[in-house]
Amino acid sequence: MKISFQIILFFLMTMIACEKESKNEAYREISDVSHADSEGYLGDASCISCHDSEYETWQGSHHDKAMQIVSDSTVLGDFNDVKVTIDGVSYEFFKKAEGFMIKVKELDGSEAEFKLAYVFGITPLQQYIVDFPNGKKQVLRVTWDTLENKWFHQYAGDKITITDWLHWTRGAQNWNTMCAECHSTNLKKSYFVEKDSFHTTYSSINVSCESCHGPGKKHVQWANSNQKKGEMHMILGDDQKSQLNMCAPCHARRMKLTKNLIPGNLFENQYLIQNISSEYYHLDGQILEEDYVYGSFLQSKMHMQGIKCGDCHDVHSNKLKLEGNKLCLQCHVPEKYESKSHHFHEMNSESAQCINCHMTGRYYMGNDFRRDHSFRIPRPDQSVAYGTPNACNECHQDQSEEWASSWVEKWYGKERAPHFSDYLLLSHQNEISQEDRLKLDEFINDLNYPFIARSTVIGNLTFSGEDQIKSLLTALNDSSAVVRYHALMQFRSMAPQDRLAIAQKHLTDKAKLVRIGSAQLLIGFNGDGWSETDKLNLHKANEEFEYMLFANADFSTGRLQLGDYFMQNNDVRSAIKHYSKALEMDSLLFPVYTNLATAYSLNQNTEGAFETLNTWMDYQPDAGRPYYLRALLNFELGNNEIGVEDLKMAIELDPQDIRSMYNLATFYYQNKEFESALEEVRQALKIDPSNQDVKYLNALILKELGRIEEANAIIRELQSS
Repeated sequence: MKISFQIILFFLMTMIACEKESKNEAYREISDVSHADSEGYLGDASCISCHDSEYETWQGSHHDKAMQIVSDSTVLGDFNDVKVTIDGVSYEFFKKAEGFMIKVKELDGSEAEFKLAYVFGITPLQQYIVDFPNGKKQVLRVTWDTLENKWFHQYAGDKITITDWLHWTRGAQNWNTMCAECHSTNLKKSYFVEKDSFHTTYSSINVSCESCHGPGKKHVQWANSNQKKGEMHMILGDDQKSQLNMCAPCHARRMKLTKNLIPGNLFENQYLIQNISSEYYHLDGQILEEDYVYGSFLQSKMHMQGIKCGDCHDVHSNKLKLEGNKLCLQCHVPEKYESKSHHFHEMNSESAQCINCHMTGRYYMGNDFRRDHSFRIPRPDQSVAYGTPNACNECHQDQSEEWASSWVEKWYGKERAPHFSDYLLLSHQNEISQEDRLKLDEFINDLNYPFIARSTVIGNLTFSGEDQIKSLLTALNDSSAVVRYHALMQFRSMAPQDRLAIAQKHLTDKAKLVRIGSAQLLIGFNGDGWSETDKLNLHKANEEFEYMLFANADFSTGRLQLGDYFMQNNDVRSAIKHYSKALEMDSLLFPVYTNLATAYSLNQNTEGAFETLNTWMDYQPDAGRPYYLRALLNFELGNNEIGVEDLKMAIELDPQDIRSMYNLATFYYQNKEFESALEEVRQALKIDPSNQDVKYLNALILKELGRIEEANAIIRELQSS
């Protein structure tokens, strides 16, 4: 018996690029913070003479203090021979002649001493950066609370081992990858894939004038000209689109499409915004993990109405323009909204503050409280139905969601205004009625709703049948590049001829994001039968796609995506290289183990495949998946008894594992152990009664047991479906 070892590729958000090492001669080393006239970046001194008031407002702001060289004036933490132990890790903070020092004793007992190089941030917390080999700079986990003046751990309570990507010495706390682009000006990450090294440079150490307004050289030349005509050569951010392009790149959870941030370029030509996925948001779109504001703001009516960041925030000081409800009452009529008849709470109380009902918040990074910028109306009725949070119960924690919902009904009536969250919640359900599915298909093309919500619903659904495909085709012409991209991604599972025709039409889309999506649909296709023009468009889109892949190669998930890309192009050796590097970066990135074991098997390296699966079992002993894959490999090698035991263990660890039940039943069937085969099939059908492969196997088994009528009835049912 031979059960083939299946290729299972994990498609995460894939986008990256061809490896071209850019020249760095024009840039200063990071240790040299003098301003470089590179690509027109002049430094703040060139701005002060004309913009002194803006400069003064900016000084001392979070942007100004985003990153600083270590000194007595910049370090806020206590380094006066302090010893603390947090979550099992011991620290000593002290000073030497050479500077501020920290000694760390890890969970495994290893000790190391580091000299601080940079401070990161100012309030409510300050982080510290140390130099590592290969140009890497790591952000220590231990952090100074500037409000309570104490040391604390981010991810408090977790014991993070040194092989975990979240450990401070690993990728999640690598300054070059995770922080640098948004804490310094004109940042060039310069990651070299083969060497796994960096040569990162910047023009200004902090978030300076040119971070937002672009390089100043041409603007200064214009300002000094006798006749100030024509282009000012400055990004002003005086309308919503322009301002969001200034702010969003650093205030969004997103994936890079390019290596380096270019101020003023369209967001969708540089990044893919993270959808409202359940990993980062509550099912209704409220914040869960950090979304850095932009993903929430895109959901809001504020965004739909053209409100921009600077309407509420002073863009130079980063502070709110007004305090309390005055900020909201700039637009919202006081007589209607600053009244007890609206909020039903005592005037001037905390409960009467707009933000406490419409901008609930969460703590991130340990002590940093951030508010949800989706500006939503509390929906305790959704809490009752779906378990989502609501502002009412965040205050009234001693009451139930039903209690809160009943008060909302008393005050505002039973009807709730249409809201995209209703569709988000519906799209997450396992079983969706035909009527509700029709509503969702209409929703994804309803421009009255936020594009990020519509693109998320597209990603949550599967599409089949003429009406659903028609809705998807309409979405391919949406005004939002994000909607068009996610609509394209739904064609990955469709017939090759349909996929090619759809992708061909969008290879010349105005948005780089969509062109990259088209290239993703065409992996492995060389343009045979296409015109020279179409082949050229395919080549250009492929270059953008590959460039995006390599732009993210310093992430463990980026290496996983590169591995998947090479696997799809039948370059197994390159796939193995990038999968192996992904696990070196993060040994707990479990999807890689499946793909690496598959690649080893295809490369006739069964020893490597077994070693990969066994390592996975060591890290995740309660996972059934590696046992299932090891069983398939054992069957290929003729180790049937071991294969059977692995399948049984996979089912024991995951009682919902239909694949293992099906393969075990197949083994029993082929070895004429029909009663045992029938038992496995029955268990599988209890979990998924409509699984056609299992039903067909059931018919074969029943036929062998002499139960011909039952077998024929199943066959007829399958033929009619």
